[in-house]
Amino acid sequence: MTDWTADLELAHALADAADAITMTRFAAADLVVETKPDLTPVSDADRAVEDAVRKLLADQRPSDAVLGEERGSSGSGSRRWIVDPIDGTKGYVRGAPSWATLLALQVADEIVLGVVSAPALTRRWWACRGGGAWVRSPSGTQQCQVSQVRALPDAFLSYSSLAGWETRGRMTQFLGLAGDVWRTRAYGDFWSHMLVAEGVVDISCEPEVSMWDLAALQPIVEEAGGRFTDLAGEARADGGSVVCTNGLLHEEVIAALS
Repeated sequence: MTDWTADLELAHALADAADAITMTRFAAADLVVETKPDLTPVSDADRAVEDAVRKLLADQRPSDAVLGEERGSSGSGSRRWIVDPIDGTKGYVRGAPSWATLLALQVADEIVLGVVSAPALTRRWWACRGGGAWVRSPSGTQQCQVSQVRALPDAFLSYSSLAGWETRGRMTQFLGLAGDVWRTRAYGDFWSHMLVAEGVVDISCEPEVSMWDLAALQPIVEEAGGRFTDLAGEARADGGSVVCTNGLLHEEVIAALS
């Protein structure tokens, strides 16, 4: 088994650097916010974080490639870092605390580690292959483990928004699933999926997402004992959609959303 310790330590250092920037700019009166061509917002903090991460990677892993939401792809080779400087920018620019920096390392076709740092929530999640999934909060560091809920009527579902389900032509299916479960809440973005890893939520799903939104999440959910796939049921971070469950509910959820 490959030892990912050094890479995980670097990922934590990258997250520390990101947190220092995001917390300094969070709710700043002079925060600069622009609209990208896809009509989503980007702040000066998003770009500053990605630039800082890229600089550290250039120093520490100069031969590794990087894919970032704001600066695109650079470098080549079998090792690639995937960076979402601020997942949840819409909330970030409005002063909501539910945002995070997402960092992942992909080697060949496998995402081998992920770090999700949400400093305004005082939480950080991480995992590397074979090392389990972990969360650090003010109460300490604990290993993540998905729930053991086995029936949809007992399940807790979290999602991001309804608009994407309408766009994908699956609103009826999503609302049907929402009507079958015990409880729904829109925690949104990374948080929905990390709550699955912690065993707080049993199902999370999004119909429209990018590689940088998902790469860091996959190893954390899977190392916590859950399943992480796209809507077609494929275990991948580049499928444009995501369904996370405790594993026990996965096939039933995929069928419901088909």
